[in-house]
Amino acid sequence: MNPNPPLPSLDALLPADMAKKAENIGVTKANLGPFRMFALAVLAGAFIAMGAVFMTTVTTGATDFLSYGVTRLLGGLVFCLGLVLVVVAGAELFTGNNLIVMAWAGRKVSTAKLLRNWVIVYLGNFVGSIATAYGMFLSGQYLFNKGALGLNALNIANAKVSHDFIPALVLGIFCNALVCLAVWLCMGARTTTDKIAAIIFPITAFVAAGFEHSIANMYFIPIGLFIKGGAPAEFWTNIGKTAADFSGLTWGSFFVANLLPVTIGNIIGGALMVGLVYWFIYLRPSWTGHKEEADKPEPKLKKA
Repeated sequence: MNPNPPLPSLDALLPADMAKKAENIGVTKANLGPFRMFALAVLAGAFIAMGAVFMTTVTTGATDFLSYGVTRLLGGLVFCLGLVLVVVAGAELFTGNNLIVMAWAGRKVSTAKLLRNWVIVYLGNFVGSIATAYGMFLSGQYLFNKGALGLNALNIANAKVSHDFIPALVLGIFCNALVCLAVWLCMGARTTTDKIAAIIFPITAFVAAGFEHSIANMYFIPIGLFIKGGAPAEFWTNIGKTAADFSGLTWGSFFVANLLPVTIGNIIGGALMVGLVYWFIYLRPSWTGHKEEADKPEPKLKKA
């Protein structure tokens, strides 16, 4: 045995190695049993929802003394909690799992397994997110600060269902490009601290810019709907509004005006713009069936 074994490297993986790691992780995710996959997806939905709770709480009243941009920045920073929990604690998030397309493109995961993962995880995320939203409604947290927190939740939800289809689609594209880039950066991380640092800027950017995340919206919009449908009269008196002021906020607008276009956009942004692009750059076989020449190690020179 070597009495002085080399210390493990703390350097981040290089992109080519990150691509191979992403491909292997995709295979593992696609082959999870359905019950474990669903349970992990429920956790991810709840984790993202907790990031949304944090954001709603922190941004309540912030625009009274901060600019719009700074308020969005603060909201983005605290929303990072959701993906930190998903990545570090371990859970299955639909938007991040769009990167499984890298294993699919390399024919290591079948189309059936790819779609099986996306469907089960999407449904599990929905259950976790909406259950958290209903739990927060039952807690009465929206009544805090004389209902200001609930008004903020209503305004956020109302704004999200007010997008036209194409803007919602494009906002979803850019959102998941950043989310998948955050997950991609985590592939190169060696430590928990590295992973958290890699998550902060891409996630803060998408929230601050107002991009649309399908799983986060499974919390943001339902909590508004629960408040609209079940808040007591005292709440409406305190905020100086009525449920009629949010007439566009309905379950139909949630599913059709937001969740449908945003989900499509998230798939385009994550699977196509990040997953397939990095697969093409680092994992694509050449036309002759061999790896690109650039991927081959340089030949060793013979000593004279």
